Amino acid sequence: MIEKLIVKIKRGDSPLFRLLRSVAQTILHSTMPVPKALKPLFKLGYRAHFSFIWGTQWFVTFFYRGPIFQARCASVGKNLYLWLLPKVRGPVEIHLGDNVRFFGENLIESTDLCGVTPKLIVGNRVDLGHGLQFLINREVRIDDDVNIANFVRFLDTDDFSDDPNESKPIHICRYAWIGQDSFIMKGVTIGEGAVIGVNSVVTNDIPPYCVALGNPARVVVKNVGGGPRTPAEPPAAKAD
Repeated sequence: MIEKLIVKIKRGDSPLFRLLRSVAQTILHSTMPVPKALKPLFKLGYRAHFSFIWGTQWFVTFFYRGPIFQARCASVGKNLYLWLLPKVRGPVEIHLGDNVRFFGENLIESTDLCGVTPKLIVGNRVDLGHGLQFLINREVRIDDDVNIANFVRFLDTDDFSDDPNESKPIHICRYAWIGQDSFIMKGVTIGEGAVIGVNSVVTNDIPPYCVALGNPARVVVKNVGGGPRTPAEPPAAKAD
């Protein structure tokens, strides 16, 4: 009965139902006006709302998430920061330096099919964004002062396989910056101070202090931060 009534209101089958539809749309697409005199009170409520959420988040992280994640890691430096608890699957050995910061929920997944212990090694002062995925069969190494944006994927293997040739370590050198939604594929070394543009797929090594982007990622600017910026050389023309 109620469902039929809702359908009639949505269709506006009669003047009454059209009026009810109009009233419903007005209510659903409007907000309660705030009198000027009450704005300071509502502003205080807004701040109290997020203060409560952040305070609760800190409490849970400090007394629960932090201790159990540190216990899962092989080694952890000073001042680890967690916003959410990383998900770890498989036997990966995790080493974290000082002042490592996880800014969201991340997945670290591994196997030991290659006969070696997979490792995630993170240096000092590394910022790790939200939604990162690490697929590790051998090793992913991130040096000091690296910044990794949200939703980056690190895959040191195309698929979990017991063939040693299917897995190659990944190395992110210090001061590198990895843009959002990028893929870092197996065997890649990203040089010191290199910048990877958003939505890039890195399949080959990137030299130090360069900007690379695209699918597959190609160097577009050289000497970023390490000297004057120069455009990358264009690809050689194909012979006829």
